[in-house]
Amino acid sequence: MVLDAAGVDRTVQALKAGSGPIAVDAERASGFRYSQRAYLVQLRRAGSGSALVDPVPLGGDLSALAAAMDGPEWVLHAASQDLPCLAEAGLRPASLFDTELAGRLAGIPRVGLGPLVERMLGLSLEKGHGAADWSRRPLPEDWLVYAALDVEVLVELRDVLADLLAEQGKLDWAYEEFEAVRTAGPPPPRVDPWRRTSGMHKVRKPRALAAVRALWEARDTLAAERDVAPGRVLPDAAIVEAAVVSPTSPQALAQLPVFRGRAQRKLTSYWFRALHSSQMLADSDLPRAAAPTDGPPPVSRWADREPAAPARLPAARAAVAALSEQWSIPVENLLQPDLMRRLCWAPPADGDVPGFLARGGAREWQITLTTPGLEQSLAAHP
Repeated sequence: MVLDAAGVDRTVQALKAGSGPIAVDAERASGFRYSQRAYLVQLRRAGSGSALVDPVPLGGDLSALAAAMDGPEWVLHAASQDLPCLAEAGLRPASLFDTELAGRLAGIPRVGLGPLVERMLGLSLEKGHGAADWSRRPLPEDWLVYAALDVEVLVELRDVLADLLAEQGKLDWAYEEFEAVRTAGPPPPRVDPWRRTSGMHKVRKPRALAAVRALWEARDTLAAERDVAPGRVLPDAAIVEAAVVSPTSPQALAQLPVFRGRAQRKLTSYWFRALHSSQMLADSDLPRAAAPTDGPPPVSRWADREPAAPARLPAARAAVAALSEQWSIPVENLLQPDLMRRLCWAPPADGDVPGFLARGGAREWQITLTTPGLEQSLAAHP
């Protein structure tokens, strides 16, 4: 365990004395906390042993470790999940190997860490605490054992997967993917994130949609202030029910099932103010039924606006599906479905399919593989 500056110094020296890639993992408290910060960082390197670094007593800043970690390849499983919280702590890889992504590209059907380790190394990992509240202190001993196991054989798994990808002629493709993950940066903010509230299919009217938005935003503000997961502040089901019922007084709101609980009764006026604000909006300020988007319309509406487009998409999907079967790579790893829809909806006027795919974020190996079939699909349905 690394709990103080002296422990960090020892870990730095141990990592510098080691060799080869560094296995890295992080534990968050996603279902319990609003933030996505790391509450434990696990490190392992050949010749260095394993270190479980607790960011909490270190003020969340682990940049002192960067001197020993900047240079060697990092090995992570599902790297896109952990890189943001590691960057927040001051740790960024110079290069990486993602074992989950490697498994996908190798055509392995089950790419969770446990199944991969069992299939490729013949070992069984003890699991069971991945969804735990890692912000809890002190951390139980069995949780720490679980965390240490996540990096125990990660480098060995990396080596076996790299050999398999090399045999399949896919190792260079994999490194293109790893680099894309490493350099991706944070995703853009979601448009209307409140529309992802569970149960939204029950909300039809614009004013009820406005109520969902108001309650969602009020909940998000409170969750951020308390650093508590939004669903623990107020469940989605309660937001939807209040929006549909549209109570006209705090007393009426407090009669709804979730709102009559002790914790929510203290917040009745807070929630009702949010509801009331939506009820007072002018019709012109109410949200539309469909979320705004910069992409193509739903495929069901293509025929009315672009008659050739509905035929292009199945042809393009068939071409990519054939490549998927040929190379044993999932379709979504060959080409992002959204990028395929955009191409089929509005093909480039100059016919430059490779340029279109590159501007959409496709990697060179994806462009090389998919362009011939996509060009043929577009030419067949001009």
